[in-house]
Amino acid sequence: MKKLLHKKILIPVFAVLIFFGTTAFKNDFFEIAKQIEIFTTLFKEINMNYVDDTNPGDLMDTAIKSMLDDLDPYTQFYNEQDVEASRINNAGDYTGIGAKVLTLKDKLVIVEPYKNYAADKAGLKAGDEIIKLDNITIKDYENDAANILRGAAGTEVSVTYKRQGKINTVTIIRESLDIKAVPHYSMIDKKTGYVVLRKFNDKASSETISAIKALKNQGATQLILDLRGNPGGLLHEAVNVTNIFVPKDQLVVTTKSKVKKYNKTYYTQREAVDTEIPLVVLIDGKSASASEIVSGALQDMDRAVVVGTRSFGKGLVQRPKSLTYGTQMKITISRYYTPSGRCIQALDYWNRDENGKATRTSQENYNAFKTRNGRDVFDGGGVEPDVEVEFSKQTPISKAISNENLVFNFATDYYYDHQIEDLKGFSLSDSDFKKFKNYIKSSGFNFETKTEIALHNALIVAKEEALDKEINSEYNALTEALQAYKTNAIDDNKTQLKSLLTDEIIKRYFYSEGLYTYYTANNTEIKKAVSILNNPAQYASILR
Repeated sequence: MKKLLHKKILIPVFAVLIFFGTTAFKNDFFEIAKQIEIFTTLFKEINMNYVDDTNPGDLMDTAIKSMLDDLDPYTQFYNEQDVEASRINNAGDYTGIGAKVLTLKDKLVIVEPYKNYAADKAGLKAGDEIIKLDNITIKDYENDAANILRGAAGTEVSVTYKRQGKINTVTIIRESLDIKAVPHYSMIDKKTGYVVLRKFNDKASSETISAIKALKNQGATQLILDLRGNPGGLLHEAVNVTNIFVPKDQLVVTTKSKVKKYNKTYYTQREAVDTEIPLVVLIDGKSASASEIVSGALQDMDRAVVVGTRSFGKGLVQRPKSLTYGTQMKITISRYYTPSGRCIQALDYWNRDENGKATRTSQENYNAFKTRNGRDVFDGGGVEPDVEVEFSKQTPISKAISNENLVFNFATDYYYDHQIEDLKGFSLSDSDFKKFKNYIKSSGFNFETKTEIALHNALIVAKEEALDKEINSEYNALTEALQAYKTNAIDDNKTQLKSLLTDEIIKRYFYSEGLYTYYTANNTEIKKAVSILNNPAQYASILR
């Protein structure tokens, strides 16, 4: 018994000594040990003495995730369910009903049923509100109800949903899904191939290579690689995708950390598929992480013309770390740098403003770097495209309208009121846009600009200093100007809002596959890319 007790004590003691013996913890040994002891005693007292029953697992989950919120949004704790979801995201396989869902307070909303998978075959549509799964009512379920949709292939789940005010119930048989990294590729014209790369899972480079080879067999002599909306993924797959277009042994990305073993350089490892084919890469404000590694590296090497709007600006690298009892954490371990030496991280999470929000690097503080041909490129705020398509940049009003799901909800109503047969020829009319404006108005939508918030706060300070009467007339004039801006903002952003509406409506009828087909005939950024590729002199001059 004594030997067993001795062993039980020594093992955790040695584990703690090893933990604190690493270089990163030596200087803070006492402070870290002190804080762990405080937290342990607090946690024990709460669970033993709190007036109501507590759930230790939920309390700890909340405590850990709240603590990590003070670092950056990418350093995260994963409980057992989260670990499985992460595995699915990286591997590209999934077992469930075959639909993208949005979790709201008291319901799940179908965002997109995947074509020819279980939910689609059962008749579910985007906009359907799931209110009950089997015998579980969503509004009474405390955990993430979307997890109930997952399950072994061949098992059944009863789904009760509301559509246009009517309640329906359907039984769906779960099945395995293959979530493609490249959901679409096609020929835009006789010589221009178009490849959509949606995510960097472990199939990203192989699927991209297969798509490019197929397009070259169809006659493609120039390419468009669409990384818009691609949130990133696996770093090594970003290197492999870059390697498709550049030779072996080329520097793609460098990571720098306070921990020496995480300081790494990543070079291309294989022979390229094609180092000469003219290439345009499309990016937007939702292109992040691995997408920025690819677009930034190809830009630095003067291997591609980058078209669109400035990318998201995520220059941080994460690594998963296994914890006890099947849990994990994903921790930010380093920053990454493109071949020219720039870090494109946009937000500073370590020097926050007085409200605790991450600060954005201002343009005057960007640093210039040089591409291989000597062109200026900049750090500090995402990848800046070589050719910017201004209208597609998200504005405060378009972002606010999208975040309130007004575009999504209007598209749902539109789908049940209209028939569309001509995919490529579809166009949202001015009459339709007027109805959308009325819909926004009837929804009670109102958005507050950062300027309004700052102005309101300034008035509070002015009142404290008894200066409000002195600035009252100027304050009222500014308030009126802001209201005038907000009144006209929807019309001023008509082009972008119509584009967002069109995309959402097209998906209702023809799925995402149909949207990509629509893009090849109508999308402004793709038209710009084709124009550049079809003008070799312009293409060369941009990269010169």
